[in-house]
Amino acid sequence: MRKFIIERDIAGIGGKTGSELRAAAQASNSVLAQLGADIQWQESYVAGDKTFCVYLAKDEEVIREHARLSGFPANIITEVRRMIDPTTAAVARLRR
Repeated sequence: MRKFIIERDIAGIGGKTGSELRAAAQASNSVLAQLGADIQWQESYVAGDKTFCVYLAKDEEVIREHARLSGFPANIITEVRRMIDPTTAAVARLRR
């Protein structure tokens, strides 16, 4: 499966309580169970009035279907092409 970052504009999400976030996660998980093995939620970051969600999915269409069924917007869907971190600098030096 391919990795995607989904940016969701959700007014007030940053101020939600733990129980409200738990309910949102439960709603998402319920839809994921319906959609089966073509999509997997890895994690989400809450920042202001947005969430940035990391998913593994067969394609962008199954992410849009999850958004439609769950009621959570998928404003921007971006496929992750590569991942870098601080160790990437050391690896690059070794490959020269």
